Amino acid sequence: MVPPNQKHRNVVVIGAGVAGLAAACLLAKDGCKVTILEKNDTIGGKLNIYKKEGFRFDTGPSLLTMPGLLQQLFEYCGADINEFLEFVPLSPVCRYFYTDGVQFDAFDDIPKTQAEIARFAPEDVEAYASFLAYSKQLYDITSDVFLFHPLRSYRDLFQLPITDVFKIDAFRTVNERVNKHFKSSHLRQFFKRFATYNGSSPYKAPATLNVIPHVEMNQGGFYVKGGLYKIAEALLALAQSMGVKIKTDTEVRRIDLHDDLVEGVTTLDRYYMADLVIANADAHETYLNLLPHHATPPSKRRQIDTTEPSCSGFVIMLGTNKKWEQLVHHNIYFSDDYKREFNDIFSRKTMPDDPTIYIANTSFSDSSHAIEGGSNLFILVNAPYLTDKQNWDEIEDRFIKLVIDKLESRGLKGLRDSIKVKETITPRDFYQKYKSNRGSIYGTSSNSKLAAFLRPRNRSPYVENLWLVGGSTHPGGGIPLALISAFHACDIKIDSRRVTLSPQ
Repeated sequence: MVPPNQKHRNVVVIGAGVAGLAAACLLAKDGCKVTILEKNDTIGGKLNIYKKEGFRFDTGPSLLTMPGLLQQLFEYCGADINEFLEFVPLSPVCRYFYTDGVQFDAFDDIPKTQAEIARFAPEDVEAYASFLAYSKQLYDITSDVFLFHPLRSYRDLFQLPITDVFKIDAFRTVNERVNKHFKSSHLRQFFKRFATYNGSSPYKAPATLNVIPHVEMNQGGFYVKGGLYKIAEALLALAQSMGVKIKTDTEVRRIDLHDDLVEGVTTLDRYYMADLVIANADAHETYLNLLPHHATPPSKRRQIDTTEPSCSGFVIMLGTNKKWEQLVHHNIYFSDDYKREFNDIFSRKTMPDDPTIYIANTSFSDSSHAIEGGSNLFILVNAPYLTDKQNWDEIEDRFIKLVIDKLESRGLKGLRDSIKVKETITPRDFYQKYKSNRGSIYGTSSNSKLAAFLRPRNRSPYVENLWLVGGSTHPGGGIPLALISAFHACDIKIDSRRVTLSPQ
């Protein structure tokens, strides 16, 4: 807990993403005077919203896991989360479409999913359950050390008992472990996709990332009634109720130091004094552009600048005057050659010509998100981070046509003619709006054995009163891990047994 002492009386938070809002609430509860400065005109960071002509889209995360973390945050701040948010379990969690015509629903219920698998891969029915047991074992071994511990120094990594070092499966890739476990190409592709949840390639990332299926398939996936942007709105309401000041359209230009201690931040038109700064900006931006050059050791600057970013994404939001009965809330259309797709994204750094296509169709669960008889299709394709090889002025229109053509050929007949609203988000947009490292979505990739465990710390080791939160820091990207980063920065312990919802 941060004591409400004079040292940390005035706090400035750079960025009103999920982690910045959460940290502001935690610090305000502990007696600090908190001001949030947000570059953009809306709060929420990558968790945001787009509305037009009767259509509503969540423009960032579309599935919530580990909702008990939000519950703990609100409890700590003396609020009842049920007065702010209503969580709705999804069943199925997602529907999958393969190029050979196989379609199946994945549930957070092992027997129900096994019944689906029995139709097309009977040889892997039992392997499905045993893989999720292995995934849970990975979670049980790693979560307390790598998720729920702040990892203030590299020595903290050695808290993992030596007997467990070889059990976390860090010495082979996700691809190798999944291929060894399953015979069916369908189940292999299904379990490899989870590496993309932190912007990595299953052909390069350590098999430790096989922990992710446990979080979604064993603990469950949730929707927030009204849309996931309700989370940002709830955090804003909580922060404001605790006296936090929020200023939008206010970009921080630099973090000011005096004798290697933060003394404030400077925006375009004024200076804000601070005893403590919470940076919810991308860690790459914070260390290389917001801090004075001398504040970060040269070796660390080189490491930050050369660490591989995660992948980015290409988003198409389509408001249509038509529904498709095959679409549920979450849908995945797999590519035909997964390895080639990831080679395009991470090695060639070009858009794949046969992409895996994700569609969030929240109008399936909430008809108010589209016009009567219509759909709000949030379409996401994994994309390489920005390089000088890419010209998005040339790529954008061509790739929109490619994606729509593929979806029509995969069964969404009449899609092009049904479009009433169309909006895109490119990797260039992610960079310009969020100053994320080369347009990446999840900070750094985990395409090496230790990368997932060596993200930037939540308390800067170079500037004492600078704390970093958000998806580019420890422990990683996505709503749950961003929330954990705020708890870590504020030195508040999380009850790791309560990451699922619990009665109050």
